Amino acid sequence: MKTSKLAVVAAAILFTAPTLAQRKGYPDTFAILNELNKASTVMIVEQGIVPRDLGVKIAGGLVKVIADGEKPGAKRPGDYGAWEPLLVAYAGPDATRMHSGRSRQDIIPVTRRIMLRARTLDMMESLNGARDRMLTMAEKHAGTIVPGYTNGVQAQPTTFGHYLLGFSGAFARTGERVRESYARLNQNVLGVAIYGTSSFPINRPRLAELLGFDGNVENGFDAAQVSPIDSSAELNSIASIAALSVSQLVLDVHTQYHQVVPWLLIQEGSQTHTSTAMPQKRNPTILNNTRLSASEVLGDAQAYMVIAHNVNTGMPDYKRDHSSQALEGATRMFGNVQTLLDNLVVNSPRALDEVNAEYSTTTELADVLQREADVPFRVGHHFASELVTFGRSNGLRPADIRFEDAQRIWREAGKLPEGSRFPLTEKRFRESLSAEGMIAAAKGLGGPQPAEVARVLQLERKRLVADQAWLKEARAKLAAAQAKLDRAFNALAATN
Repeated sequence: MKTSKLAVVAAAILFTAPTLAQRKGYPDTFAILNELNKASTVMIVEQGIVPRDLGVKIAGGLVKVIADGEKPGAKRPGDYGAWEPLLVAYAGPDATRMHSGRSRQDIIPVTRRIMLRARTLDMMESLNGARDRMLTMAEKHAGTIVPGYTNGVQAQPTTFGHYLLGFSGAFARTGERVRESYARLNQNVLGVAIYGTSSFPINRPRLAELLGFDGNVENGFDAAQVSPIDSSAELNSIASIAALSVSQLVLDVHTQYHQVVPWLLIQEGSQTHTSTAMPQKRNPTILNNTRLSASEVLGDAQAYMVIAHNVNTGMPDYKRDHSSQALEGATRMFGNVQTLLDNLVVNSPRALDEVNAEYSTTTELADVLQREADVPFRVGHHFASELVTFGRSNGLRPADIRFEDAQRIWREAGKLPEGSRFPLTEKRFRESLSAEGMIAAAKGLGGPQPAEVARVLQLERKRLVADQAWLKEARAKLAAAQAKLDRAFNALAATN
């Protein structure tokens, strides 16, 4: 066989240099349509739907259409109806046989799957980056005592490492959802035509192989008309759930900016900005950006749901490009989380001082009374509550309360006779009210105690490594499929 000079030059342009769309970001629908057409051309020749010489002619025309589309200012139609005349101009009417057994009804859904596939993997990569930074910070602050809050009120002390591992767990679940949904997404729908297939011997498994899919959506009606809505909705839902977790993290940090001396703040620099009127302000740019990106993800995801809602099968609404916007937003959002964590400053002494100024350790006091003095929990709880009331009304911190006053409040709360002994020594009373003592005493699975934080850190690292390996494998499979498609198509395109 001889090699056409034009075919060699065009193939080199097509398969060795990045396309214009790739240089700008994601491949556009024109670039994706070209890949589908390459796969279809290879398949119809292999299946004998067209003779090889016609397949060679179609491939040559396709190479020219792709090369033309790379020229500055060239039209790049992503709709097959507008694309096909470009092929006919080079290869003649017989070239339309490439479209055997296909329809826009299966081309559009497979295009969307390819678009969603790329964005899903990018979202996973950005998510993994955020998790990596979060775990690094959690390890650094495994023993940093900070206040925790419920109902917007300081509740119990914890460590910042323990706190961050909570979000790491949420992000790990997002990773699980991504992997599971990707398995459902990465299924081929091309080759079912409108939905009832055709009388041509279309080899859908071969199309799946060439386009990097792991299998096929089996039922034709499902493939073309039903699955596009739930595959997109599932991924949009995953992005929304992740955005909710991110917004919690951002709001926790942002709440600190209400304080004169926050224990969490953004270091001054590129991620803060000053006011044009108020010299003292250092506005948290990255917090604003991260919160906004989470809101945009939620908005785009819900917009897709509204667009797809109340639509008959066969309609184009839920097959539009909007299905991928939330995923692109989630990728940006997790990138913002990475930047946020890189610039987050923890004022450890200030955090501990805030804990010591409040009575958030009194739960442990009630627990110690039950565990070591056999005092019913509710009795100990009532005493601790009365102790809090006394301390606050007198402007005292827990450490400032005299032991004599604690003994008196114990007798009064329990309506005990004068001289009744308080069941704890002063040393044990003080220990039970300390944040360090409360955290060290924790014994439950998932608690803030050092051994448990270290265990969960190790577990989260393993989960992250597994997700990083999965992502690498998924990308490698797509690259291998692309190489296989290029080899098969080039064998046709380079034939004289």
